[in-house]
Amino acid sequence: MLTDVQIRKARPADKGYRLTDGAGLHLHVSPAGGKLWRFRYEIGGKEKLLSLGAYPSVSLSDAREMAGRAKAALRDGKDPALLKREQKLALRHDPSLTFQALAEEWHTLQKPQWAPVHAADVLRSLERDVFPSLGARPLRDISTPEVLELLRGV
Repeated sequence: MLTDVQIRKARPADKGYRLTDGAGLHLHVSPAGGKLWRFRYEIGGKEKLLSLGAYPSVSLSDAREMAGRAKAALRDGKDPALLKREQKLALRHDPSLTFQALAEEWHTLQKPQWAPVHAADVLRSLERDVFPSLGARPLRDISTPEVLELLRGV
């Protein structure tokens, strides 16, 4: 079983490597230093890898919980990767999900990796430049040309 200290001390090597937690869950450490949680499983006789997220955005306990949900899906005969894809699609079509809600969630996930000044600047820029025109709108109603027009104005 991995510990948070082992994860924090993991350094990049010439080749990517795995730190195994057990039961299919491992942390892939890339040569560039990125740390990505993955869950290895078999379905239909084929080995698959499910990406669970990057450390430290996804903690060790969160990764274990996500792997547990994936194992439960496997016990029910479902492919966890397909379930993850379906959940993403469902979010895109959720009429209550607004651009501002998703942007604030993204900001919260990125904030631990940023300096406090940068995190504040990003949020201030979104509030000033983006939220007034796109913030309250559902994601499914926002088109690519609208986003490009907004970005060109900024």
